Amino acid sequence: MNTRVLTGITTTGTPHLGNYVGAIRPAVAASQRDDVDAFYFMADYHALIKSDDAARIERSRLEIAATWLAAGLDPARVTFYRQSDVPEIPELTWFLTCIASKGMLNRAHAYKAAVDKNTAAGEDVDAGVTAGLYMYPVLMAADILAFDAHQVPVGRDQIQHIEMARDLGQRFNHLHGHEFFVLPEALIEEQVATLPGLDGRKMSKSYDNTIPLFAGGKKQLRETIMRIVTDSRLPGEPKNPDDCALFTIFRAFATDIETAAFRQALLEGLGWGEAKQVLYERVETDVAPMRERYEALMADPAAIEKILQQGAQKARAVATPKLASLREVLGLRTMHTAAMSTASSKAPAKQGKGARFASFRDADGSFRFRLFSAEGEELLLSKSFADPKAAGALQKQIKTLGATAAVLQVQSQGMTLELEGEAVATTPDYRDEQARNEALQTLRDALDQLAAQD
Repeated sequence: MNTRVLTGITTTGTPHLGNYVGAIRPAVAASQRDDVDAFYFMADYHALIKSDDAARIERSRLEIAATWLAAGLDPARVTFYRQSDVPEIPELTWFLTCIASKGMLNRAHAYKAAVDKNTAAGEDVDAGVTAGLYMYPVLMAADILAFDAHQVPVGRDQIQHIEMARDLGQRFNHLHGHEFFVLPEALIEEQVATLPGLDGRKMSKSYDNTIPLFAGGKKQLRETIMRIVTDSRLPGEPKNPDDCALFTIFRAFATDIETAAFRQALLEGLGWGEAKQVLYERVETDVAPMRERYEALMADPAAIEKILQQGAQKARAVATPKLASLREVLGLRTMHTAAMSTASSKAPAKQGKGARFASFRDADGSFRFRLFSAEGEELLLSKSFADPKAAGALQKQIKTLGATAAVLQVQSQGMTLELEGEAVATTPDYRDEQARNEALQTLRDALDQLAAQD
């Protein structure tokens, strides 16, 4: 089984060189591995917590989508979608909110930082703190748990959020007696490249010291690189490559041979102006082909929209059946199902008119059985047994379940009945979601009928 890896990109800014080297480039490379099932989403719900500028968020969504696609992300290989296009995410957020402890949320780093800042300023501890900021970890948990992600690449400052997602998934599993959620692991990115910005500090929008990736074209790229702060050493004086932002950025794009040559040139006194021109030309070699793709994508937003909608369909193919299973266990069933279940539990079906089992022997000699509705519709097919007594014992177990105790895992086209965490029977595949849901109601009625007969 492939490892499912999930990464979110907050849509509040324009991508810069640091984003490309530290996050986009390694993520695109990882998505090309055959053993990885990659999910990449634009976290535009999270963006609402950080910004109330609608135009900025709208523009950022377009720029970020175009950037990732231009950088080589293949939507045919990955699931690439907008968070806001998957309604199951906010629904799951509410389910998890109902089991999230306030004490856990009080310990979240972002909330604690806001409280500490207010306390230091002599303000009320919750001044300016929105419920969105407070509930941020629950939304992030829903992002992860909705898709059964095995790994979430994060820096060390984000580990707490993955731990909270695990805690919420584990609590839900415990409360409802079944492993509904895969518990994610934090994939610590120890070797993430961090580029210095114009002033030598980490390249960040917070410091306003970024080098644009595509914005402004090659002219803007060159002008920005030429503004990188250097020391006062003159041409001909040796430069220290290990204490030089130009060299750090160059190394992130160059081959080992190119890096060694640039290092030697700095040691031999290459002037800063020439060094910046060398850096620009090396970066432009990599960026130019991507920029061409980026500009073509930005000129055709409809093409990006189509890719994202297709990605949302792929994402919902996973999330929709997951949420259907959760609604079942939480009692959020259709009224038709609930009414029939209540009626059948109080009024046993007439002999010969209810659901029934039919045992048979496969060509290989193993024993199986089917469950039919009162109308003769096949509802379940059991797994194979070498011993007919074992098949009979399973029938007796199913008879005692009733709809309430039955654990039914809902997939996109069918369902699986589980006992003690093991799949013991499956339904036929259904043509669409509506047919599957109708069959689910019929199966629940049949299980209640069997329990009443017993």
